[in-house]
Amino acid sequence: MGRVRVALLGLICAVLGAAAALGIGRATGLSGSSTTVVVSGAATGRAVATQVTVDAPVIGSSAFSPARIFAERSPGVVTVFTFTDGQGAQGSGFVVSPDGTILTNAHVITNAGEAVSGTPVKPASEVYVEFADHDRVPATIVGWDVFDDVGVIRVAPSAHALSVVPLGRSDDVVVGQPVAAIGSPLGNEDSLAVGIVSAVGRSIAALTVPNFQLINAIQIDAPIAHGSSGGPLLDAGGRAIGINAQIRSDSGGASGIGFAVPIDAARRSLRELVAGHKVGYAYAGVQTEDLTPSLARHLGLKTSRGALVDQVNPGGPAALAGIRGGTIQTQFQGVQVVSGGDVITAVDGLTVSNADDLVRIVTNVLRPGQTAVFTVERSGHPRRLAVRLGSRPSGG
Repeated sequence: MGRVRVALLGLICAVLGAAAALGIGRATGLSGSSTTVVVSGAATGRAVATQVTVDAPVIGSSAFSPARIFAERSPGVVTVFTFTDGQGAQGSGFVVSPDGTILTNAHVITNAGEAVSGTPVKPASEVYVEFADHDRVPATIVGWDVFDDVGVIRVAPSAHALSVVPLGRSDDVVVGQPVAAIGSPLGNEDSLAVGIVSAVGRSIAALTVPNFQLINAIQIDAPIAHGSSGGPLLDAGGRAIGINAQIRSDSGGASGIGFAVPIDAARRSLRELVAGHKVGYAYAGVQTEDLTPSLARHLGLKTSRGALVDQVNPGGPAALAGIRGGTIQTQFQGVQVVSGGDVITAVDGLTVSNADDLVRIVTNVLRPGQTAVFTVERSGHPRRLAVRLGSRPSGG
């Protein structure tokens, strides 16, 4: 097979501000539901049904049992091997549909994050999936979403017996709940790590696109390492609430802080990709920072919370709508602030309390081509500006 290079799990740095261009699974034991997406087969033109299990019943009792979770879900977790130009990489993934659809990270199956900025993302030329019994089968790439770092591949359902990992709801995740991560850290297949959710709603720098924030990331203390990328983060009921994607570590080892892509975002990407669509994100073309009460008092602003506009991209949707960026560089409490710009306080009636709120609304609620009303404070007075949103540039 040749030498295998372990796929980048990613060292990231803390990011100040945000680029706003842009629970626990309920242990009820009730019957689960499933979502079926019907698309045209790329090769045959026939309809292909992808059925993803959502909100499935919990495993056994509602108590958190790592052994039970591993026994039930590890058969659905796979090791992903990719090869491009003679170079190999390894990550993880998990089966989400009886038709052989598998979720992983975009950076596992492409060169996203490694390519020079501005160059097209290149998919791996060969992809193989290895199951827990070490049987390896070929896989095809369905598509990828570099913004949320979601990749979708598929194996023939006749190639190997499949065990589906049901999807949960990341919006229900709370700090302190126990979680389990299954994957292939450092090439050690079928490994289990357990811990707790240490934070939710994190906005972190994407590995795959420059100057883009992956929002609502789930922070965990479960030890994960290079090669865990693409594996599932599971709740007490054995439902995937995230895709393990990054680790922040001073040493590059597994002793750092782990982050998972929220499954609600991954579900959206999955739906679009299996339908043969590109995953689009709305784009406003502004850069903002948090406006806090103390900063508002310092700047003499009437509103105490919002997204303070640092910069407006020339020719972008926000600029065309008349939103203004800051012009004055100032120091406040040890941080450099750009003042003099508008403060965004709401979008289509949804409250914007900080820069991350704006990112979440533009990314998760709004769509390219949609016109949204931005409420801003300017010179002590509120203004309502209609912004016709664009599509986020692929380069970030």
